[in-house]
Formats: sequence, structure tokens, C-alpha cells
Amino acid sequence: MKRVDTRRLAAIDMHGVAGRRFRRRIILAEFVLAALGGVALGVFLLANADGGLVGILFGIWALGVGLNYVPLALHALSLRSGPALEAELAGADIGAELRYFSVTQLWVAVPFLFLWWALRPG
Repeated sequence: MKRVDTRRLAAIDMHGVAGRRFRRRIILAEFVLAALGGVALGVFLLANADGGLVGILFGIWALGVGLNYVPLALHALSLRSGPALEAELAGADIGAELRYFSVTQLWVAVPFLFLWWALRPG
């Protein structure tokens, strides 16, 4: 699978169809809360797994999904102003990118994948 540009995904998701400020705020809150909540849940589950394999695996999965939201949240924070978001999306085919990223963002459920994409050069 090719690398997905997590910054672009965050920008397109924040813009949506109409580019409303309310949507930017909702998506920013989603990303930040998912990052904090996912990491906290993963740590909690791992700390309370009592050595059970299912608990450990679920804790690792939750931690990995939470960490996937960290780059999205950081990009959303940097794009929260209208001008920054508009500059990122200048010349973009919003409709086509929305269709592409609507499906691509489902990969967030694969632990650590978005974090790996964000940290991987190129």
C-alpha cells in the first residue's frame, strides 16, 4: 500500500464539501479526542490486562489506533485557521479528494499505520 499524506487527509476532512468553520472545529475535536482517548484507553487496557492475551492485543490495538490520530490532530491544529487550510488546499479538486480520502481514512483502524505514514519520509 502506498503512503498516504496524513496532512492532506486532515485538510480535506476539515474542509469537507463547503469549507465551513464549524466542520473544522468538529474534525479538530474528533482528532484530538480520538488521539487522547485512544492512547488513554490503550494504556488503561494494557495496565489492566492481567496477562490475558485478548486484553493485551486489544490494548495494543487501541493504543495503535489512538496513536494514528496523533499526526491527524497535529496537522488539524496547524490547519485550524481558514487561511492555512485554504493555502493547503489551493488548486485541489475537493470532490475527488473527498471521495479518495473518505475510503482511505478507514485505514485508521489499522494500528500504528497512520503514525508510520506520518513519520516515513517521502
